Amino acid sequence: MDRIAVLVVDDEESVRTFLSELLGSAGYQVRCAASGTQALEMLSGGSFDAVLLDVVMPEMSGLEVLRRYQSMGGGAPVIVLSALAGADDAVRAMKMGASDYLAKPFGNDELQDALARALGTRAPERQAVAPVLPARGVLPGADTTQEQRVLISTSPAMRRARALVERIADTDVPVLLLGESGTGKEVIAREIHARSNRRNRPFIKVNCAALPGELLESELFGHERGAFTGATAEKPGKFELADQGTIFLDEIGEMAIRLQAKLLQVLQDEEFFRVGGKKSVRVDSRVVVATNRDLEKEIALGNFREDLFYRLNVVAIRLPALRERREDVVPLTDHFLKKYGRGYLSGVSELPTEVLHAFADYDWPGNVRELENMVRRLCVLKDPTLVLDELRAAVRAPASAPSLPTSYAGDDGGPFGRAHDEGFRTPPPAVQVLEMPSRGAAFGLASVAPLSPPAHAPMAMEPANAVVPAPRYVNPFDVPQPPPPPAPTGELSLKDIGKRAAMLAEREAILAMLQRTAWNKRRAATKLRISYKALLYKIKECGIIDPRASAEL
Repeated sequence: MDRIAVLVVDDEESVRTFLSELLGSAGYQVRCAASGTQALEMLSGGSFDAVLLDVVMPEMSGLEVLRRYQSMGGGAPVIVLSALAGADDAVRAMKMGASDYLAKPFGNDELQDALARALGTRAPERQAVAPVLPARGVLPGADTTQEQRVLISTSPAMRRARALVERIADTDVPVLLLGESGTGKEVIAREIHARSNRRNRPFIKVNCAALPGELLESELFGHERGAFTGATAEKPGKFELADQGTIFLDEIGEMAIRLQAKLLQVLQDEEFFRVGGKKSVRVDSRVVVATNRDLEKEIALGNFREDLFYRLNVVAIRLPALRERREDVVPLTDHFLKKYGRGYLSGVSELPTEVLHAFADYDWPGNVRELENMVRRLCVLKDPTLVLDELRAAVRAPASAPSLPTSYAGDDGGPFGRAHDEGFRTPPPAVQVLEMPSRGAAFGLASVAPLSPPAHAPMAMEPANAVVPAPRYVNPFDVPQPPPPPAPTGELSLKDIGKRAAMLAEREAILAMLQRTAWNKRRAATKLRISYKALLYKIKECGIIDPRASAEL
């Protein structure tokens, strides 16, 4: 039998190479196109059984490729690939006739499921599990397999969490995982599944914050053919795919109220209706959910259903932030050094002492995820002085000011993200070269330490490179705001004063951008170069009131 031909259309060479190798090992015949123009030429002159099409491409977008392919009379199912920022494009692609979509990064199982739905009985049998597709910006060679997710901790709080996991793993009760972003909630969810009697069945993850409501409903519960424009075939939802297994709903606090009601029905009755469906579908899926929000406060604000909260809150596991379990920093650092050092460093099994000391003093607002990305960056750069400069600058500066990206490579958040604007580079502190300890000899670099400022130099109360708030525009949403949260009473340290000054500056900058964008929070987050979730947190932290909410009261 001839192998099924798949065309991969993506402007990133790493993605094309990854998908080509992955699908080739799964039994597909794969050809690749680096642009929309090349893809249309190949589609007009060849025969393909399926197309994997990236939405965001230069020159000609994936939507335009899809439109022209449809006008050519192309009949092969098109699966669109979309990063999180392109969710709206994915909706338009589905309405234009795309058969399915995948949000980057996606795993092998998700890709195989999408192709199976598109090809039906022609899909080849499943092959060995492969790594997940790296997100845009992930360094080549990094090990991103789900099997590498392990729970490493010696802290009492994490030992209690692990003991609770062992006690409830073999039960079927819902589990609510609470904690800041990057604390390891997904690792715990996978640990629960791996220790349960469902371990040999699917583990399906859904990020509720990654998709708009209309797509999330179809993603969770599936849809029937003809349920909406572009629904050319029936599609089972994630709950069906997780039957007899575990479904992990990450960022459950971001789910719309309307979908919360449908989720409550699934938890109570173990059945639901597909979008456009007339017959109920019964499932037996273990539900694990996670959030970094305070759900009780969200209930008071009317953003989360109280009955759903009590249904989910059968067993709650709260994961501490990394700054609350500093004894885990060194073991985690050693683990990530072994994980990434194999690909980038030779003969290095430990970091210089001064780097470990800097790691121990840092508060890690991005938690374990930030630590992992920092170790990876250190392995790539092979220069601990760059990391030390940034860590020491972050310790002196307010830790909660993500609006000052630096010039170092990466896009992982924290104080080490990629510079999106050359005007926002953080100048390195003055340094002096010290004698290199023997531990750092593997890197061949001298350590650095900040020089004390001259005695006559005035003390600056805010960083020299602080973001200057944009001018406030007069528009219908420019309403008086309550005063900022009061300053703490008593004597304040220099660090507290800096945090206070940074919060006030951020508050003015956020207010100005919200008023400029008519309180479109997603657009404001994009312009401020922070995530939507981070903006919502800062709005709440700074005591900013949405005038639309106050108008409804």
